[in-house]
Amino acid sequence: MINSINKITLSSKSPRRRKLLKQLNLKFNSISVDTAEKVKRNERPHLTVKRISIEKMEKTLSIIKDGIIITADTIVVLDNKVIGKPKNQNDAYRILKKLSGRTHTVYTGYCVYNWANNKKITEYEKTMVKFRILSDIEIWEYIKSGSPMDKAGAYGIQDDFGAVFIEKINGCYYNVVGLPLAKLYHSILRIL
Repeated sequence: MINSINKITLSSKSPRRRKLLKQLNLKFNSISVDTAEKVKRNERPHLTVKRISIEKMEKTLSIIKDGIIITADTIVVLDNKVIGKPKNQNDAYRILKKLSGRTHTVYTGYCVYNWANNKKITEYEKTMVKFRILSDIEIWEYIKSGSPMDKAGAYGIQDDFGAVFIEKINGCYYNVVGLPLAKLYHSILRIL
């Protein structure tokens, strides 16, 4: 049923989200819109990712006027503070050192909209991720690869090397990559 949808648009710059949607065997186009993605002081993390995914949806709806649209936002939270993408290599080191040996939470909010019936669903997922203790050498090797520079929390659970930082997770693996696939799939079914 979901594979018969004529037009799906993923509004995201993330190559990881595109790869995840392909796993669902969906035919889709992807675009990206620029939004501020600002974290508000004292806003709860699940509300932040939902709000930002809605802001992305509003911007996308001004460009795309048909089909089903998907937007999303992912943040990493440690000690009740949002950890964004690193500004530079030293910032990536600081972030990874802070995550070393600790458990953090990854939140992904998403919004799906169907132009045909004006239905919209906004949801979120959270996953707890425990890092093992990382050595300075492996942190710098990972940073030299360039991989952490475009990722919230400065790591990718799906990366060849970033994957070995993870001791265990509690929750949806795909959420940490950037889209909680099972939950998103059921949301798409609900707006058809």
